[in-house]
Formats: sequence, structure tokens, C-alpha cells
Amino acid sequence: MDLAKPLLTVEGLAVHFASPRTAFGPAPSPIRAVDGVSFTLERGSTLGLVGESGCGKSTTGYAILQLIRPTTGRVVFDGTDIAALPAKKLRPFRRRMQIIFQDSAASLNPRMPVGDLITEALDIQGLHRGAGRGRRIRQLLDLVGIASHLAERFPHELSGGQAQRIAICRALAVEPELIVCDEAVSALDLSIQAQIVNLLQELQRELGLTYIFISHDLSVVRHISDEVAVMYLGRIVETASRQRIFDAAAHPYSRALLSAVPIPDPDLERARERIILSGDLPSPANPPSGCRFRTRCPVVIEACAVKDPPAKFLAPGHFAACLRV
Repeated sequence: MDLAKPLLTVEGLAVHFASPRTAFGPAPSPIRAVDGVSFTLERGSTLGLVGESGCGKSTTGYAILQLIRPTTGRVVFDGTDIAALPAKKLRPFRRRMQIIFQDSAASLNPRMPVGDLITEALDIQGLHRGAGRGRRIRQLLDLVGIASHLAERFPHELSGGQAQRIAICRALAVEPELIVCDEAVSALDLSIQAQIVNLLQELQRELGLTYIFISHDLSVVRHISDEVAVMYLGRIVETASRQRIFDAAAHPYSRALLSAVPIPDPDLERARERIILSGDLPSPANPPSGCRFRTRCPVVIEACAVKDPPAKFLAPGHFAACLRV
């Protein structure tokens, strides 16, 4: 393990799905859910992956974990391109990479009590056998703020916040290095969201975890992320540090997303400019030519229909794919 190198490097990641065939006409174009995503992630840091529904955020997370095998591209985890490995050789990496799903109730087996859900993860990886297993389960429950007697309860007997803590506990059971949080707090009440986000940050400090935090809620992303990548129609259109994205966003889509974030000060809320995007998100099976955002962009020019904008360097760590930048 080289601690000086990034934990994760994603290069040209693409995930294309075959469109349903019909009895008439030519074969439809594939759905380009993810189409050329690249970024690096340092150890112990958090990347916020943001964008509206359907932009490919969750598919990107699944492809990184190899829950969906990429069509093309590299996913280099700690020096190994896991996208090039056959399925049988991925097992050692499964322990090092985990996921927390949005719907904790759906991701927990309703037929198994909480203690067995955690034990199952330990069994699969052959961890903490024998007398130390019960102690390990109590330690994990305490780590996420769950009383040990709840280990006997079933998922439907838990509140939403408790169920999400159990999902986090199960992910931590195998001692991972990278955790993909796929809309991990979006289904929770605001007060519970704050508790879970604070818990994730505490665990990151204690255990040295690395997160990919997928969300459409920029206020949550601002609180937890070190770097932010903005996605639109399968591609990353802007990448920057958390502070720079919120203070000096350059891409028109990033600015539109930020303008929709509520401000608690009524005077500032009334005074600020709100950017309303026209039209609907184009189909990923037939994306627009040139810049994919041009059909909804408020500052579009003729060249946007011809040239696919490369990522421009704006400042250290800040890149935006826009001809008008």
C-alpha cells in the first residue's frame, strides 16, 4: 500500500446499457448512463458527486464498486485496475469497498434480526470467528450509536434513522477503506440527516475512511465533502474544492444547481438571482451534439452545438467543461 498515491483513480469510465429492441426499424442506440467520467480520490477524503436525477451518479458508484461492470474505462483501486479483473478475483476487493444504499429498509433482509445481518457480513469474509464475534458486534453497534439489545430486533421494528445506522454498521463490519454513500440521507428527516452526516464524519476521523458521497442535496454535500464533482447527462462538467464550487462555480449548470439551494436569510433569499433551466433532461440514448448541456443552457452560443468542450483548468483542482468559461 502506497499511502502517497490516491486510493482511487477513475479514467474514462463508461457504462452503456442496451436499449429495448422493437420489431420494427433499426436497433436503437445504447443508453449512455455514464460516458467518460474521470477523477481521483485521495485517502481519507470525501468526494461529493452531485447532479439531478438521471445524470448517472448512482451508476457511477455501482460501476466503481463493480456491482455493474463498466463498458469501458479504468477503475484503479490502490494501484490495481479492478475493472479489468474477472469476477472471481474481485473478492479480496469487496471487503475493502462497501456501499450504503438510499433505502436502508429495502437493503436490509426483513427476515433476519440485526445481529444476524452483521454476522452475515463477517461470515462472508471469514472475520472474527469464535468467542470474539459477539464482542465485535457489540463494538460495531456502539460505534454507530445503537444499543446492543437492538441486535435482536428485525429491520421493520427500527426507525428510519436506526435502520440507516445499521446499514452503516454492516458496511463497517468488514473494515473497508472506501464507502460509497448513495443518497444515504435523502430519505431521512432533516434532524436525522444531520445526525447521520455527523456520524459519517466522526467515523471518517476515527477509522480513516474515504467516501464517495452521492447526493442531489447541495447543502448536505457542502457540509461533508472535501471535493465536489458536478455531473450532467453521464459526464462530469465541473470539479473543484467544496469552497470553490460554492464561492466561484464556473459552469452554467453548477450555478443553476446552486441557485436552487435555499438560503436561511429571507433578505438574501429574495435578493439573489435564481437561474431557471428550461426544457427537460435529454435522453442518454440520444444526447445532444457538442456540449450536452447546450439545450438547456442560458448562455449557449452556436459553437456549443459543434464542439464538445474539454475540461478547462481554472485554478489548482478546479476544472470546468464549458466553452464560455
